[in-house]
Order: sequence, then structure tokens, then C-alpha cells
Amino acid sequence: MFVATLAGVFKYADLPEKYGPFVQYKASIDDKTITDADDIAILDITGTESVYVLFLDLYKSLEDIDEELKVADAKLNHRSKQVLEGYYE
Repeated sequence: MFVATLAGVFKYADLPEKYGPFVQYKASIDDKTITDADDIAILDITGTESVYVLFLDLYKSLEDIDEELKVADAKLNHRSKQVLEGYYE
């Protein structure tokens, strides 16, 4: 299992350019229309060059995120989990 570390949470309008293609790809998978106000979490997958994108408004709880990451054979590290919990309290 891979460890996912939060690289940051960004509004789409403030997203660093290097993450743009990953966000566009995930939006196409999730059938998501992105707005400038969307909160987007970017996760780095430790030991890989992979980036995982989460549109935070698509999840009801941190448990929903954990379930999705399990399918990708990844789990959030403790600190990342603490930060993302703040979006669901």
C-alpha cells in the first residue's frame, strides 16, 4: 500500500500550473465541471511520481476519501488526514 501525502489544498483559480493536467484528467473521470472556487486537494503518492486529485466537494466525509484511496492502494498519512478532517467538521 502506498502512502498519500497532502501537497496542498488549492482553489482552482490558484492551482499551480504543474497540477493542471492531473486536475483536468480527474475532472473528466468524475464528470466534474470545475469552478474557480472549487477546493482541490493534491496528494503526492510516496515512492512514485504519481499525483492524486480530490475535489473536496464530492465527498461527504474523510471516510469517503479513505475508501476511494483504498481502491487506488493508497492511504493518507496521519498529518494529511488531520488537515483534511478540517474540511469535514
